[in-house]
Amino acid sequence: MRYCAIIAYDGTDFFGFQRQKEQRTVQGELEKTLYRLNGKKEVTVHGSGRTDAGVHARGQVIHFDLLHARPVEKLRFALDTQTPDDISVPYLYEVPDDFHCRYQPHEKVYRYYVDLNRSRDPFLRRYAAHFPYELDIEKMKAGAQQLIGTHDFTSFCATGTSVEDKVRTIYDIQIEKDVIKNQLIFTYYGNGFLYKMVRLITGTLLRLGNGRLDDSIEEILERKDQTQVLWAAPPEGLFLEEVKYQK
Repeated sequence: MRYCAIIAYDGTDFFGFQRQKEQRTVQGELEKTLYRLNGKKEVTVHGSGRTDAGVHARGQVIHFDLLHARPVEKLRFALDTQTPDDISVPYLYEVPDDFHCRYQPHEKVYRYYVDLNRSRDPFLRRYAAHFPYELDIEKMKAGAQQLIGTHDFTSFCATGTSVEDKVRTIYDIQIEKDVIKNQLIFTYYGNGFLYKMVRLITGTLLRLGNGRLDDSIEEILERKDQTQVLWAAPPEGLFLEEVKYQK
């Protein structure tokens, strides 16, 4: 029986989502819990994608197989309560055997939070990047518009990935200011994102808004140079918000 779950996690104390030897990861903790729940038989957890060390998720999607069917709510409750406190499992469903959360056509929504206060808010330090500098938000919005559409995003992909096809489609980028918290919130909606792509775009837009970007967004895109030095915004501000599957 194949099960699909929507999970949330605080990525602060994880070395990313993907299982890694001698490192604490989200996939590793989930598999430890399922091992216990499955009569000490190994269970492989698949994720819709990877998140890096320090990156959070509100809507990561996983799937796994169990040899025997289990009552869905009892299984969800067991996973939710027996995984560590920095992981939660609010939703779990039975899915067809051919469902694969990574390869099924889907789109993703990411949010990035920036703390604009002059002094870092200690209660936001794990969930927002601190950037206490002057910003031209309208200039940033104009720059973001140049990234919408289908492009080769090689320039916004960090080295260290084996992915060859770097063409992706961004449907929308929203930049909003929360005047109460003095936060800037970036929302990215696209059909897929490359390694550190959202963080590299966010860092580039922040530099653009601060007047410290030497080249235009169009020039960076057209260069298609994965080795150019771009600033990746810190991981703590990034959340995988939602994974949308085509019906």
